[in-house]
Amino acid sequence: MQDSNQFLPTPHPTRRTLLKAAGAGGALLMSVQLPLLATKALAAPEGAARATFNAVVRIGSDDVVTLVMPRVEMGQGVYTALSMMIAEELEVDLARVRLEHAPADDKLYGRPDVGVQVTGGSGSVRTAWLPMRQAGATARTMLVAAAAQTWGVDAAACTAKDGSVLHTGSGRRLRYGELAARAAQLPVPTQVPLKERTQFQKIGGGQKRLDGPEKVNGTARFGIDVQLPGMRIATVAASPVPGGKVKTVNTEAALRVRGVRQVVRLDDVVAIVADHMGAARKGLAAAQVQWDEGPAARYSTQAMIDELAKASLQDGATARKEGDVAAARAGAAAQGHRNIEAIYQQPLLAQAPMEPMNCTVHLRPEGCEIWLGTQVPTRAQAAAARAADLPVEKVQVHNHLLGGGFGRRLDVDYVTQAVRVAREVKGPVKVVWTREEDMQHSTFRPYHYNRLSATLDAQGRPIAWHHRVTGSSIIARYATAGFKNGLDTDAIRDAAGPYDFPNLLVQYVRQEPPEGLLTGWWRGVGHMQNAIPVESFIDELARAAGQDAIAFRKPLLPKHPRALRVLEVAAEKSGWGKPLPKGRGRGIALTFSFRTYAAQVVEVSVDAEGNVKPERVVTVVDCGQVVSPPTVEAQVQGGTVFGLSGALFGNISIKDGRVEQSNFHDYRVLRMNEMPVMETHIIPSTEDPTGIGEISTVLITPAVLNAIHDATGKRIRRLPMEAADLKVA
Repeated sequence: MQDSNQFLPTPHPTRRTLLKAAGAGGALLMSVQLPLLATKALAAPEGAARATFNAVVRIGSDDVVTLVMPRVEMGQGVYTALSMMIAEELEVDLARVRLEHAPADDKLYGRPDVGVQVTGGSGSVRTAWLPMRQAGATARTMLVAAAAQTWGVDAAACTAKDGSVLHTGSGRRLRYGELAARAAQLPVPTQVPLKERTQFQKIGGGQKRLDGPEKVNGTARFGIDVQLPGMRIATVAASPVPGGKVKTVNTEAALRVRGVRQVVRLDDVVAIVADHMGAARKGLAAAQVQWDEGPAARYSTQAMIDELAKASLQDGATARKEGDVAAARAGAAAQGHRNIEAIYQQPLLAQAPMEPMNCTVHLRPEGCEIWLGTQVPTRAQAAAARAADLPVEKVQVHNHLLGGGFGRRLDVDYVTQAVRVAREVKGPVKVVWTREEDMQHSTFRPYHYNRLSATLDAQGRPIAWHHRVTGSSIIARYATAGFKNGLDTDAIRDAAGPYDFPNLLVQYVRQEPPEGLLTGWWRGVGHMQNAIPVESFIDELARAAGQDAIAFRKPLLPKHPRALRVLEVAAEKSGWGKPLPKGRGRGIALTFSFRTYAAQVVEVSVDAEGNVKPERVVTVVDCGQVVSPPTVEAQVQGGTVFGLSGALFGNISIKDGRVEQSNFHDYRVLRMNEMPVMETHIIPSTEDPTGIGEISTVLITPAVLNAIHDATGKRIRRLPMEAADLKVA
């Protein structure tokens, strides 16, 4: 990439302009469809609803190819991957590609499966694979046709290469920019040939990240970087106890702080508006906000656990039922079978992205503009409209690169709060949360209480599996219509893993914390929360059956040959079965998540004091056709570190209704000297691409727990783990 303006200002096209073949100045403009299941949506029968348009390709007279990105870049490399797909078919150099953040518009950019514009669920590359390539190929075909018309030759005698069309007979050449205006006048072909995989030159290569240079040289712009004329900076304090209200504020003391311009007092939040963040923070400290904490002030982590444990005794809603688990259990003793039970618990966790929550708002009588980084632009737009009491079309969203999402920026509570503050401020105001505010008012990964039981026959084969998940429902809060018959479809995702059991029962019991203590998605979502108990319990069953952990899994995967393959490669690459020194152990975990098959083997060491150190992590993934191998490796490594931090140190605890953790000193993340050696092995595949951004986060915790058991003989079923539990007596 040649300049530092890779990310251009956000345009705000109408549907009418997007459906035109020619844009301003005669540029070629192509609409792109991005259905969740592209092959099905594009092959819809006559009379079926059209897939909504949600990305745009433009070719200008300057030869620049501009892509309006329907998904947001938050470090996962999606902007580079989508660009590679279209550039492959369009035959252009990625140095000529420029990107624009998409405006908020569900009709143009919404995902058909959910109907809204959202980045999450490891689906960006998977859902774009066919349509983005088709868009590139369509534009290429039209450009070749335009060149053939210009020269008066057969289009079959012309080829596209490096942003130009060549006439093979005469050697004549025309640049795309010279052809764009003519090409835009041609009919759009309904079918275009796509390259065979053996012809790929960019896809599958080592393309460097398009957003890399700006992030290195500091010119990349995140929401927190927004600067506007006359803008003030505000920081906030919301009630530390869910449902609490502001009791007293020392406004006079806050206003005496140099640079403080205004104190905004709302019922549940206080904002200090100042010239800069330093003054705002000092003003907030001087304000000495006191709170009427309400009944939730008596709430604690232990109270949460007690409520979950009691609720978990209920049958709950049935998510999956095959065979008869009760009958298999009842006849176990008479037939020489064994029933095994376990309870696994996972704590609340915060996403803790490096860029804390922030939103800049300029509210005027005629409308509202917001500048931020969000995974859900239209949800943010709607939240701002409600808070500003404006029609949604009066709210303009300027999205930016995200300094971490991990599910936190799927929520828009910080947008609502910023607009509420802005209603009291004249001119634009940037509301920035402190790290402490961000940590203590996150949308936390739910505390899950898992009851598992299984029946092993006389040969040690599992003939019955029962998993009851008890916890808060994110779906019921976030997408109410999706919570049906008492079931949260994400909470029970993969609650039996990819395994085949003759008798199977999966249930869900909803149990909520106090109102105002929000739960939300964490990297890996439901796949991750259920992989921990499932893969750990599978390991327990293998031990009880006296079998090797990998050998035990294989007969349970008759429908998943690709899962068998990743297990075999993981065993080979990790040296599975080879002796390890005393105090060291190996553990494995397997998943079929986001349509990707993956296995991970972890080696850990545990010292006499019970301190756990990950030594080596071997990850094997089958994620279909790989668009960008370096991105896959980076995502596996990043997800591993994210998950290791949660497994080894992660815990959000509550005392007297308040979150106790406040910053990275007491909410640890893995440090450089604690990093394991990591290997990533990618299974070659001709299948379409599948998800990769969260796979290793799904796997790492159960693999670590199984490795700890291998090293110490002690089974950890409740997180966070404590060194004292593993200390040598």
